[in-house]
Amino acid sequence: MSVLDIVIFLPLVAAALLAVLPRGKAAGWVWVGVCSLELALVVAMWTGYEGGIGYETRLRWMPSVGAGYHVGVDGLSLPLIAMTALLFLVCAVYSLGETSRAYAALFLFLQTVSIGLFAALDLLLFFVFFDLSIVGMYFVIVGWGHGDRARSALKFFLYTFLGSLALLLGFIGLYLGAEPHTFDLVDLTTNPAKAGPLVLLAIGVGLAIKTPTVPVHTWLPPAHTDAPAAGSAILAGVLLKMGTYGFARIAMPMLPQAWREYAWVIIVIGVAGVLYGALVALAQENLKRLIAYTSVNHMGYIVLALGAAGLSAPTQARELAVSGAVTQMVSHGLLTGALFLITGILWDRAQSYEISKYGGMPPVLTGLMAVAAFGSLGIPGLSGFVAEFQIFTGVIGAGAVISGALGIVGILITAALFLRVLQRAFLGRPGELTSQVTDVCPRELAAIAPLLILSLIIGIAPRWLLDLIEPASAAIVNLVSR
Repeated sequence: MSVLDIVIFLPLVAAALLAVLPRGKAAGWVWVGVCSLELALVVAMWTGYEGGIGYETRLRWMPSVGAGYHVGVDGLSLPLIAMTALLFLVCAVYSLGETSRAYAALFLFLQTVSIGLFAALDLLLFFVFFDLSIVGMYFVIVGWGHGDRARSALKFFLYTFLGSLALLLGFIGLYLGAEPHTFDLVDLTTNPAKAGPLVLLAIGVGLAIKTPTVPVHTWLPPAHTDAPAAGSAILAGVLLKMGTYGFARIAMPMLPQAWREYAWVIIVIGVAGVLYGALVALAQENLKRLIAYTSVNHMGYIVLALGAAGLSAPTQARELAVSGAVTQMVSHGLLTGALFLITGILWDRAQSYEISKYGGMPPVLTGLMAVAAFGSLGIPGLSGFVAEFQIFTGVIGAGAVISGALGIVGILITAALFLRVLQRAFLGRPGELTSQVTDVCPRELAAIAPLLILSLIIGIAPRWLLDLIEPASAAIVNLVSR
């Protein structure tokens, strides 16, 4: 058993132990303790990582169909695992004092599922974790959400479950097209299956719904709006990345010819997500719904970059686009996680997300919102700028000049909508609910500040992150070019 196996299953063991704990506040502290240990183990993994596939475990599971328990990390998965560990820890801290055993157990279950998916090196294992993430988040929304939570949870479940069925069909297509038949990602990457556009379509639909991309994004705004704050942070910060990670880990290296053939279709879908997400967010009066649509916008940047990696273009430009896409996955997780926790503070105080009802907000809360908003729109000095600069340099360098220019228009719209939110909801004259909003408490500050500090560190000194991501990006581009 490697340290990665412990990182994957420790939260699940803790979730089972919570069932025997007495009632009270102990569940919250158990949750924080387990997440703190998880983050420490992931940092140790990062420090000891030496390249290639690290901390690998490969066991027989279902040998009759060529499926096994195969996990490991590389420069693509390790940053996302680290981001996942941090996000679950800050959500545990944010939820202290009002955490039930069931709530903590569900999030610990989701942590095992999320880290397991990013570490999976077998298609069937990937699918199992992918499906279980839907179940866990469904119960978080329906059990602890607000508003029309039952309808939102059902819509989320049906949409994403439909996507998982399409994904399974695509995985079966890869299995049948491989010689010998196997579900192992490493084997399929080394010897791509003889599969064509229909398999890419099935996998693409499944991952696009999870991402989500336009037009299969409609489950996202209600799910975010009615989920609890910690649930929204995990949904946006972690679960959406399962879709974009799947594109980079599975679709691109295993279907290189089809990816190159339909690269422009993927680029157009990415640009549509960038512009649509930004324009619809600009029209929102509900703050949480607005942030949900900015996730559609930011996932569009990632899809755009990954599509550009399939063009016949200089290798350096395509590598830069993929590196920017992975950096954006990390940056979006940090910044949007912080934004959703901030909206949770407003809901806890005044039970409303309406922008027009706020204004003249407390200084620390306003400062946190300003940093998160500026990071999300790509101001230099924060992680969003590093990611978007790489994406647009890579996309334009790969020859998709018009697509890159349209993406930059998306940044301008994003800037307008976040400045509008800051001006109307946090600055200016107090609104009718301002008197009910007190400034952030130490627990809330301890949850939100680390996300923004890490975004600042990446924005100022990104070399430590890029040194990990860039070799993996080069490997993906090399595989797509076959």
